[in-house]
Amino acid sequence: MYGKAAICLALVIIFLVSCSIYIGNVDIRSYFFSLQSAQRSICATDRPLRVYMYDLPRKFNVAMMGRQYAEGAGPVTMENLPMWPANGGVRRQHSVEYWLMASLLYDGEGGEEREAVRVSDPETADAFFVPFFSSLSVNTHGHNMTDPETEVDRQLQAEVVDFLRQSKYYQRSGGRDHIIPMTHPNAFRFHRQQLNASILIVVDFGRYPRNMSTLSKDVVSPYVHVVESFADDDPLDPYENRTTLLFFRGNTVRKDEGKIRVKLAKMLTGIADVHYEKSAATPSNIKRSTKGMRLSKFCLHPAGDTPSSCRLFDAIVSHCVPVIVSDRIELPFEDEIDYTEFSIFFSMKEALEPGYLVNQLRQFPKDRWVEMWKRLKQISHYYEFQYPPEKEDAVYMLWRQVKHKLPEVELAIHRNRRLKIPDWWRRKR
Repeated sequence: MYGKAAICLALVIIFLVSCSIYIGNVDIRSYFFSLQSAQRSICATDRPLRVYMYDLPRKFNVAMMGRQYAEGAGPVTMENLPMWPANGGVRRQHSVEYWLMASLLYDGEGGEEREAVRVSDPETADAFFVPFFSSLSVNTHGHNMTDPETEVDRQLQAEVVDFLRQSKYYQRSGGRDHIIPMTHPNAFRFHRQQLNASILIVVDFGRYPRNMSTLSKDVVSPYVHVVESFADDDPLDPYENRTTLLFFRGNTVRKDEGKIRVKLAKMLTGIADVHYEKSAATPSNIKRSTKGMRLSKFCLHPAGDTPSSCRLFDAIVSHCVPVIVSDRIELPFEDEIDYTEFSIFFSMKEALEPGYLVNQLRQFPKDRWVEMWKRLKQISHYYEFQYPPEKEDAVYMLWRQVKHKLPEVELAIHRNRRLKIPDWWRRKR
């Protein structure tokens, strides 16, 4: 009796599954073979990441670089891509979105050595890139919430969201395989919650709630350094050649954790071999900072408005050992690069203890400092943004980080499909 009942039940289940597959309600592969799909992911291969880049109107990207690049000139290509201005100043630090877009436009030599290549057919893509210069939009269309020009930034964000919602590829994955740069702390501030499933390129998580941005799906990028890279740093005695013990030059009026800068100013100003100066990021001051970092053994990196700041990466390309003061900083490429090999870390409590930080630096062994200096010279190319892109530069590293996130993204997509099993099928089971 029980045997016949079991056979009948099995036949009913087989019939229902077959009908569901036939009418398209159930994707059997998504439910039962998601782990196999993850194992066959791009990360298991050596081929470049295949990226489809949406062809957005110029107002969303290069038109913000200057009126001469506005709409009406046709699509952006490798031939007409405007070069990032050499005198871009502080806006350069938020230009990660430009360099990622440029790397996909480039189709010159060395394609087989790149981590990501552009594909014209979205059906063959591993991931999708959204070329909206959200950080440049903040810097171009208003810096604060009350600036009237900010409304332009708000409108651009809304248009991008509407565009993506109409994309079948965005709908297909819920945006999970879409890459969106947001490196300015206020980038996409009006609509970022609507894109929280996508792979976000951020510099830290200081302005993001935990339910929106996490290391499991997002990529931490370096800021683009604004000081000139130190190319010929090869003195006989690098330690003695750098006469300043500790260097800081920058804005001391910051928010949140960055308020520590004012407290540090009171403690460090006036010490003979410590240079702590309030300064705005003008072209002339950037040149002074370049010179100052090259003549300093240690470069102080307290938090900015968020835990990170461009100063850390200025120090790295200046081969000045970073002194990082933070309790919760996220660092780029940390799964591949050990920052303790070339940086020193202090908690905020330690840094604010009178005399403690400077005394620790004075006692720091010379041979250990020289090892850190050598390591900085070895790894600084990982933080270079350039065009044409080069192997192992910052853009190469970022695309590799995206590649590392895809198994988690694929798993989320499969789970989402599984959760969409029709209610009638769950009840039958």
